[in-house]
Amino acid sequence: MLLQTNIPFVKEPYNPINYNSNVCLLGSCFSEHIGAKLAYYKFKTFQNPFGILFHPKAIENVILKAINEETYTEEDIFYLNERWHCFEAHSEISDANKEKILEKLNSSIQQTHKQLQEASHVIITLGTAWAYRYIKTDTIVANCHKVPQKQFLKEILSVDEIAASVENCIMLLKSINPKITILFTVSPVRHKKDGFVENQRSKAHLLAGIHQHISARHLVHYFPSYELMMDELRDYRFYADDMLHPNTLAVNYIWEKFQYAWISHESEQAMEAVANIQKGLAHKPFNLDSEQHQKFKENLQIKIQKLQQDFPNIQF
Repeated sequence: MLLQTNIPFVKEPYNPINYNSNVCLLGSCFSEHIGAKLAYYKFKTFQNPFGILFHPKAIENVILKAINEETYTEEDIFYLNERWHCFEAHSEISDANKEKILEKLNSSIQQTHKQLQEASHVIITLGTAWAYRYIKTDTIVANCHKVPQKQFLKEILSVDEIAASVENCIMLLKSINPKITILFTVSPVRHKKDGFVENQRSKAHLLAGIHQHISARHLVHYFPSYELMMDELRDYRFYADDMLHPNTLAVNYIWEKFQYAWISHESEQAMEAVANIQKGLAHKPFNLDSEQHQKFKENLQIKIQKLQQDFPNIQF
């Protein structure tokens, strides 16, 4: 008896992720979950240098500026609530010091430029089609930073606008790195603040816009994070307490599907070794000075050294 509908997956045959891969992750908070899993298993990752970005225009803007190595100046930041902010970055980049925020922004530009040149894979997670236009400059922002709502116009990006933005992201990435594999996904996080109907409209626009440009032949792929949550995990026991975000069980389930589809078979043994070491490092002994614990630490160090002989890039 089948009690669940399942989405079929096949292993990526041409360019799966392995321990030689350089994976760049951009986008909404769900990309943080996938990025955290990859980082836990010690894959080489570079994640959201400008913080979480929710809509495609914000991600396109970051990619464009990074490729062109544009410089942020005082004109690109503003002061509010005792902190300096940038409309093109998440509030985690904000700072009480003007020089420090500009240093962080420009450092992120340089790092992103370098990473995009060297990346084997870019994973882009889109969260919403809703965006806010700053009336004063008539530009769409990545984050409002608690600037009064009356200074913005809220609008939903059309399917054509999203498709154009997705295409621009692909063309920009291919211009700096022609062999890069691009993987799009839609965040399963529900944006209740926009409204339930509005959230569904938003996800529909994202899905329709993305799928106009999916082409395995051109190394542009789609991973169904949203569909896994909606179709296989359609139960509130898979949500966090806010009933909007996937809980740990759901994240682990989606990660297992991602691992099956996108992580190479050859990497699985190393992943097991990494997980074993990570558990050992997280172990909390009753007595730090006991002979038993010292022996445990010695054995753990031997495991690390053995793994690093095959994978010198892995660091604990």
